[in-house]
Amino acid sequence: MQYRLQFEQWVPFPLGRVFAFFADPHNLPRIMPPASGIKIVSLELKSPPPDLSRPVAVTETLAGPGSRIVTSFRLSTILPFRKQWVSRITEFEWDHHFADMQEKGPFQSWNHRHQFAAVVRNGVTGAIVRDLIEYEIGFGPLSSLAQDLFVASQIQQIFAHRQNILESLLR
Repeated sequence: MQYRLQFEQWVPFPLGRVFAFFADPHNLPRIMPPASGIKIVSLELKSPPPDLSRPVAVTETLAGPGSRIVTSFRLSTILPFRKQWVSRITEFEWDHHFADMQEKGPFQSWNHRHQFAAVVRNGVTGAIVRDLIEYEIGFGPLSSLAQDLFVASQIQQIFAHRQNILESLLR
């Protein structure tokens, strides 16, 4: 069974800055809860499509289409076991969106689209960060039980943590 979650947050920072922050996989451990112990194991970065309005040095750290990101994380805060998660960037449009899909990891499937838009609120130009996630758990008839008992709440906790710290990380 496929599940869908969506998260959205407005931040008072320019769109280009917010997009570049998220498109740089080196920031992934910074936005994850410390208890996850996420570490980057390896990066195979492919350049994003050219954007002449940006300095080359900025684009060298971003993950364009075809980039492969391997991370490891703790399965549990009380157990020493770690799991690898291998993701590939499948789409990239400057200051609009990028998408990643799981090649190997804890889910049967995982597709994550990161969308961005410039939005003015109370006279302040900022950016909307929207995450659209579609995933399958892969436990057969037990999938809905796993979803209800811990998967959905764990994903929601990850994004709640990110929303709590994002502004301070962007400063």
